[in-house]
Amino acid sequence: MAQDLATRLALLLRARHACLSITTEEEDVVLTTLGKVCLDLGRPLLRWSAVGGVVDGAFAQEVPTHPDTEHPAGALRWWTRSGETRALVLCDLAAHLEQPVVLRAAREAIFHARTMGSTLILVDHQPLPAALAAEAVPVEVGLPDDVELFALAKDTLRRLREVEPITVDITVAQFNTLVRHLRGLTRTRAMQVLRDAAIADGRLDAADVERVAHLKRRMLRERGLLTAVDAPVGLDEVAGLEGLKHWLAVRRPADGPEAPTDPPRGILVLGVPGTGKSLCAKAIAAAWNRPLLRLDAGVLYDRWIGSSEERLRGALAQAEAMAPAVLWIDEIEKAFASAAAHSTDGGLSQRLFGSFLVWLQEHRAPVFVVATANTIEGLPPELLRKGRFDEVFFVDLPDEAVRADLWRIHLNRRDHALPEAAILRLAAAATDRTGAEIEQVVVAASHEARFAKQALAETHLLAALEASPPLAVTMAESIDALRGWASGRCARA
Repeated sequence: MAQDLATRLALLLRARHACLSITTEEEDVVLTTLGKVCLDLGRPLLRWSAVGGVVDGAFAQEVPTHPDTEHPAGALRWWTRSGETRALVLCDLAAHLEQPVVLRAAREAIFHARTMGSTLILVDHQPLPAALAAEAVPVEVGLPDDVELFALAKDTLRRLREVEPITVDITVAQFNTLVRHLRGLTRTRAMQVLRDAAIADGRLDAADVERVAHLKRRMLRERGLLTAVDAPVGLDEVAGLEGLKHWLAVRRPADGPEAPTDPPRGILVLGVPGTGKSLCAKAIAAAWNRPLLRLDAGVLYDRWIGSSEERLRGALAQAEAMAPAVLWIDEIEKAFASAAAHSTDGGLSQRLFGSFLVWLQEHRAPVFVVATANTIEGLPPELLRKGRFDEVFFVDLPDEAVRADLWRIHLNRRDHALPEAAILRLAAAATDRTGAEIEQVVVAASHEARFAKQALAETHLLAALEASPPLAVTMAESIDALRGWASGRCARA
């Protein structure tokens, strides 16, 4: 990807674009690439930061600072008056553009660049204000692909072994798997994960393949938007949902000549809360042997204008970089509820929703989307039309046979054994109970039995069942409305 960035920058500089905008957390990668590109093109390069002012070259330590250029407006005026054709990269200018004098100086500098054939390059961690963004050509840094990650991992280990006594004992196949685990991380983060794994015990061996995957999951979780989730259950551990299971079995991804011409892109699972919709996402990832990524759309909204859209694009690009993968969006109606109505967020919800719809329909990477929803009231109608998802499934309350399976699953998971006749009586007694409610009954009854110093019995479970009213009673009207809407519109899960 670094080579692609270099090629793109070289073309833009040769075409004499007046202003380029690069929003990234990998400033060092961008500056290094810019330095090499300008050197190859024979183009003089200057760099500005609020700390050092304007210096010659991509890095501050190369030459002394040009005097009186620490303030951004002063630096831009100095560059404009210099009368030379050259590139100026400005680091973290966006925050200063709230000052009218800095914004005015930047716009005049862009006009100067057009007349002189020079280029302003704005490298920042946050988007530019609209007034300047309209003048700039955005340049995507992107995430590294497998080829670049392989070279990066080898170089990181080589450098690390020069300063630390690290033993490398890993096969080529294991190293390739380790590199695949680094997908979706920036270059800086990938290098850090690899160093952390090797330094932990002074070795890089087979055990570090899983350690790297664990460190990556932790790093994604700390960032908050995209989280790698463990998927310990398979489809055979999901009770019922035979229609959905058959659909997934028919469309199971394959490689080589068996690969489908039109691979599955995603499903929307609509249904009553507690009926196992989220569990389906985990089971699909486990059954298809793909990593499961959870998109927390609730943290998308950022106080900086433009940052939310940038965060969404970054998360989706990260999911594509980690492909093949399953992308799980839980309770999608809450994420885009404001997009279906007149919102008071200045159109942010509509812009985010529009960006997501475009990606949902146009993405080509093998990212299978599993979106779940508890209601259709907050779902924009554009999300439900064919072409967005391969299918929309409705999950109703479990019937008696499925409830019996649910009792077996939750009792076995906690090492409780009951006669089959008792299981069937419990299934009949648990009419209109969801899987989540049956699980909580088992948990509550287990506590009561333990407190009474008794083995769990049918009587404990029946008492716990009576103690809490089912959701089907407290939300009867909502569930009936949901069933009515789904009839004829959704496939039965």
